Amino acid sequence: MWFWLAIIALLCWSGSDLFSKIGSKPDDKHSHLKMVMAVGIVMGLHAMYEIFIQGTAITIGDFITYLPVSLLYIVSMTMGYIGLRYIELSISSPICNSSGALAALGCFLFLGQRMNTLQTIAVLLVCIGVVGLGIVEMKEDEDLRAKRQSVANVRYTKSLLAILLPVLYCIIDAAGTLADSIVLEKLNENTANVAYELTFLFLGILSGIYVIGIKKERLTIKREAPKFTAAIFETAGQFAYIFAVSANAIAAAPVISAYCVASVLWSRIFLKEKLSVKHYAMIIICVIGIVILGTMDE
Repeated sequence: MWFWLAIIALLCWSGSDLFSKIGSKPDDKHSHLKMVMAVGIVMGLHAMYEIFIQGTAITIGDFITYLPVSLLYIVSMTMGYIGLRYIELSISSPICNSSGALAALGCFLFLGQRMNTLQTIAVLLVCIGVVGLGIVEMKEDEDLRAKRQSVANVRYTKSLLAILLPVLYCIIDAAGTLADSIVLEKLNENTANVAYELTFLFLGILSGIYVIGIKKERLTIKREAPKFTAAIFETAGQFAYIFAVSANAIAAAPVISAYCVASVLWSRIFLKEKLSVKHYAMIIICVIGIVILGTMDE
């Protein structure tokens, strides 16, 4: 059963990537806040289900205890949502998903945990892939960029911000993982997950108040439907992930950690994104490192 749950998590999270990208229009400067609002609403509904139907117990103290971790995860996701307006999903997803390698490095540096030789090589591969992606992206000829992006009927300008945003996601998400490893010694996983979803709900409500109430933006089904679809996939993926990892962590982790491969595939099929050979070479290096880390995760 764990295998199918891991596959569901992989498909859901890669689907969330795809629909988040579709919902992040370059001309919509508040698309990231609308994404936070959509995810907050869906996660909030799931939290209500867990509390009132499943009987998950949570107190104000639990909520506050997990709040720093929740904020780190939510801020990182928001950085990722902003970044999707400026860069291809094929590039953004592998960089964002490299946070596991950075978290492993953080555990080694700050928590005194040790990595074996294979884990060290995997971290180096991820670092090489991420840095390489940034270099390839910044050095790519503008004419070649315009030519390959014309297939997807979209134009991204070369900018440091485009690379910086997914890198910020990676760094902040890794910090969240480090904090998670400490805080989960005090909370069980179900309570922590509900606390996280309730925090997302609160910030989603604040985002809605700002976008709809203060900025007076009118939301349309056509433009917002992909965001809510992404939110459903994100929440379902989180749910499947918890049970897959709790059932068989060492086997499920490498399967789920490869979801960025599916994200790259979906971006090629549905978004018509086309990268250069150098881009794909760096992505492959990055993914190899991610999968190795997932395989070694206990």
